[in-house]
Formats: sequence, C-alpha cells, structure tokens
Amino acid sequence: MLQKVNFLPGFNKQVTATGAEAQWTGGDYVRFRYGTPEKIGGWDQLGEDNLTGAARALHHWDDNAGIKYAAIGTNRILYVYSGGQYHDIHPLRTTIAGCDFTSTTSDTAVTVTFPSPHGLVDDDIVKFDGVSGVTAVGSTYTDASFEDILFMVTSAPTATTITITMASAESGTQLSNSGSASALCYVTVGPAQEVGGYGFGTGTYSGSASGAATTTLVTTLPDDATTNVVLTDSTAFPTSGEIRIGTEDISFTANDTTTGTLSGGARAVNGTTRAEHTGGATITNISDYVAWGEASSADYTIEPGLWVLDNYGTKLMALIYNGACYEWDAAASNPTANRATVISGAPTASRHMLVSPVDRHLIFLGTETTIGDTTTQDDMFIRWSDQESTSDYTPSATNTAGTQRLANGSRIMGAIRGRDAIYIWTDAAIFLMRFVGQPFTFSFEQVGTNCGLIGKNACMEVDGTAFWMSENGFFQYAGQLQSMPCLVEDYVFDDLNTVSRNLINCGLNNLFGEVNWFYCSDGSNVIDRVVTYNYLESVMLKKPIWYTGSLPRTAWEDSEVFAKPHACYYTTSDNASFDVVGNTDGTSIYYEHETGTDQVNAGGVITAITANVLSGDFDITQKRAAQGQLIGSPDLRGDGEYLMKIRRFIPDFIS
Repeated sequence: MLQKVNFLPGFNKQVTATGAEAQWTGGDYVRFRYGTPEKIGGWDQLGEDNLTGAARALHHWDDNAGIKYAAIGTNRILYVYSGGQYHDIHPLRTTIAGCDFTSTTSDTAVTVTFPSPHGLVDDDIVKFDGVSGVTAVGSTYTDASFEDILFMVTSAPTATTITITMASAESGTQLSNSGSASALCYVTVGPAQEVGGYGFGTGTYSGSASGAATTTLVTTLPDDATTNVVLTDSTAFPTSGEIRIGTEDISFTANDTTTGTLSGGARAVNGTTRAEHTGGATITNISDYVAWGEASSADYTIEPGLWVLDNYGTKLMALIYNGACYEWDAAASNPTANRATVISGAPTASRHMLVSPVDRHLIFLGTETTIGDTTTQDDMFIRWSDQESTSDYTPSATNTAGTQRLANGSRIMGAIRGRDAIYIWTDAAIFLMRFVGQPFTFSFEQVGTNCGLIGKNACMEVDGTAFWMSENGFFQYAGQLQSMPCLVEDYVFDDLNTVSRNLINCGLNNLFGEVNWFYCSDGSNVIDRVVTYNYLESVMLKKPIWYTGSLPRTAWEDSEVFAKPHACYYTTSDNASFDVVGNTDGTSIYYEHETGTDQVNAGGVITAITANVLSGDFDITQKRAAQGQLIGSPDLRGDGEYLMKIRRFIPDFIS
C-alpha cells in the first residue's frame, strides 16, 4: 500500500527524533529547493597546484581590459590566480646579500648563514636568488638546488643563521659556509591555526617572546668559563634573571650596565646544555618566561595569520591582520611579475580595511592613532584617506581625510560594504557608517547592542540585509535589528570551537539563496562544519530554513566576477605544495563550486560526494475516507496497534 509522507523543509535539531515528526533532523551535503531536499553541486579544482598554508581570504576583481583575477591570501603567501596559473605576489620584508650554505652528510638540514641579523622566525618563507659557488664544491646540491626556490624556515637558532630542509639528504662533499646568495625574506603573516589556553604549558617555555630584550655577546664565551657574560648593551636587561644564548640558558644575579657585564648565577640552567658561544651571538632576556610545569598568569589566544582583501579600481589592496597594507596593480605592465608593495603613508597596524563605495576612500579600522607607530594601535579607532587617494591620511581643511573612535565595545571585529551603508561590528554592537560629504565626510550610527560579531569574517550583506553570527546566536539587520530564529542553533553553538572564532568565515551563494557559515567544531582547530541559512526558501515558505553539513571551506567568494562561486579547502595532512620546499604548514586547494555532482581534483581524479538526509520519527496513521478511498474501509492507525514494514520507496528526488 502506498502512503505519502510529507516533511517540512530544513533541519530541526532543537528537538528529539520522536518530537521532530514530519521534519528533517539532519543530513550532509544537501540543500533545500522548493521545499524539498537535493544534493548540493560538486566542485572542480582550479589549476593543477596545491597552495602553501591555509587560505584565509579570497577576492575577485577584473582589470580595465576585462581580465579576471582572484587574490588568495594564505597564512604564508599571497597569490594571484589568472588564466589558470598561480602567481606569487607576496611582499618582501627585506633582501640580504652574501648568504652561504652548510650541509651535513646523510642529513637534509642545511644551515644558511647571513652577514647580518635576518629577523626570520620558524615557518617563515625565504627565497634565494643569485646563487653561485655551490656547484663547484661537489655537494649533492648545486646552485640550481637553491636558485629561485622558496624554502620554509625550519628553525632560526641565532640572529644570523637559519636551517632549511632539503628534499633529499647530502651524499656528496659537505658544504661549509659555501657559495653565495641573496635571501629574499617574505613578510610574516602568522600561524595557520588560532589556538589559546590558560595555565599549565601555556607560557613561553623554550620559545621566544614578542618584545623580549636582545643584544649580542662581545667576545667568545668558552663552555668552561665562569658565569660572567659581557654584553654589547645590558641596559634593557633586569638586575637579575636569566638569558639565553643559542640553546643554553644562563642565570645571573647582578647586572653592571656600565660595563654590560652579567655576573653570578649559573651556566646551563633549565635543563639546557653548556656550550661555547662565539662573539656576536644573540643574547635574549628570558627572565619573564614561564617555566615548564608552571602556570602562566594570563589567558590568551594566538591569533591566526589572516588577510583582508579588496580592490581600489584595478589595484588589489591587501592588509595583513594587525599589520601593514600592501597594493598590487593589475593594470601595470606584466603585472604578475611584480610583487605587492607597502602603501606609502598608510597606517602600519590595522585590524581591518575596506574601500568605501562610490566616494572611494581607503578606510582602516582598529588602527593607529599615530601613523607609523604600531604601539598606538587602537582597536576601536577608524581612519580614512582623502577621497581618491590611498596615501593621504592627515585631515585638513582642503581634503576629506578623517578619523573616528567608536564607543561601544573593546575592539572592532569586522566590517563590510552594504547597499546603503558600511556595516561595522565591534565585539558588542553594530554601527552604520555613511558618506555624508563635507565637513564630516562620514556619519556613524549605532543601530544595535549585545549583538557583536563572533569573528572578523562571520558577516554578510544581501540586498540590503546584513546577516551575522554572534557569540549568542544569529542576527540580521534590515533597518531593524532582529534575532534570527534558528532550529539548529544548539547544535552549532554547543559544539563550537570559540577559541578559533576568527577562522569562521561567511560566504554567499546567490545561485541558491544561501548564506553559509564555515566553522570549527569543538575539538577541531581547522574548519570542519558549515551551517546554512536559505533566505530565498525562508521568504517563499514564510519560515526560517536552516541546514548543516560537513563541507570544510576556509574562504569563499560568490559568483560576482566569475560565473560560479569559488572557495578554498585547507588540510593539515598534506604538505606537498607546488612552490615551497620543506613546507610543514599544510596546503590549500582552490575550487570552483556548483559544477556537476562530484569532486574533481587535478588530473581529473573524481571523488563521489555522498549526500544523505535523515527524518524524524513518524507514525503511519492514514484516514481512508480522507484519501478518496472507499467509505467504510478501516483506517490505518499507527498508535501502537499496527507495525509497518517498508519494502521500497519511490525515489522521487531532484538531482
């Protein structure tokens, strides 16, 4: 006997399976169209290469000739994708000439010695150029092993040396301060993950602290010497404490700042090993470091390496989160051969950046009160340039540059352009920023409180309505602040990694009326889930339509420039990127979505996407007369009197 079973669209995870009668309670890789579930579209890899690091920002634009570009910012490298190829346009921090190489037999590690302090840290990227003198040694490695090759820094044991990891071990004549090369040091972006903690093991044990005082050793310190250590300058060091030279920790009880001599104490403390140190070696003050097994005194989060990307006409604007802003011009001659360069006159430390619509001001949020002084960065301070300028930020009677400090909140979390205004979120409120012209240039209006943004990319605007994820639910604003009813809210927020909040990213898929939030579940430091609000279905059916899934995407851009939406996937299990030797930071793959029904990777490798949907329980009650059947026939009641066995069902699905 055929019995029709109807289910309401969307997922309801707020009730039990029994309570969700005639409703869907879960599924994966599905969406709802016209009230019925269907499998989501597939995705194809763009280009043949895996990118280095975690892609955290994606931006599309085109130049005056109609050439389309996609900027992809990972936590290690800034790429531009165009014409099926990836181009490295990452900015350089410095270039140091006169570097040489040292290798060890049967080891893949190579030590690079610099003639001056390099400023590199573990996992930074360095590229070598103008390499010579290596081939002649007879090593396994030749000039070509280093020339124009990107390496990830394995370690930075001293201020003038780093180690890199080669693809194969040394089996020839060892390099010993051999060859010569220039090192192109990439600007640091940050770690791939956002982690934090409190207490045991969260201090700066066996590491380096930002801002720790450093100097150099005046003369060689033999491994059998007393504890007197002569520094080039000891004025920044405390009267007693500990220092680190190489891998050895040394304590001291007196500091003669006149002679730069540290005395008293002992060699090889904290379980380190006594060693000889040559003159010029870097000395670091570690007096405030937290020992192993000792609780740290602060709750903190290590923020991830993030980008904010926008375009100012043909120019790409690329801000490193809490860092400087760089520009790259697609209209320049042979643009993909150029690197992004720092914007002259712009702030050097900001939390966010965007270009205002129509009036074309470059706006920095959570930025410096004194341009060029990173110590003046104010997380609630906004600064914008003169109109049609990216370099003039000094307000005057003859320009439209200006500043504004917001009041409600402790830091600006994010901002996006909207149809009628720029939306700005703090951790506590939402503001509207509107262009009003002279003399104020912009007006600011607070339109909501207790609705702060959970992470800098957790917001989206669609046709005059802003949607965002807060710490306590989902909100929307379309002239009035509203809390969004959500039947998957507990499922999302009860299993959400709130430490990795800045990894949350919101993406629009206007082909199907979807706003997607990709997030880390509790216990995961990488994106592994998505929650979707379907605004088109919600309006059509006059009820909120939500669903969840396990699609992991770290950055998303809708089909505004390209015909289909694009997105990035990050994995920590594959370090084989196309451009960096010794990569240990995972890789990202760039996909075009809504293509076919399966995943297609480089080389045409197809992986089937397995979709499913799960209903709540339902009874089998059926009124005979109500179905137009014979009057007087008995009803089928499912309240315990009858059992039902399903032999088959009609596969009435939309593919």
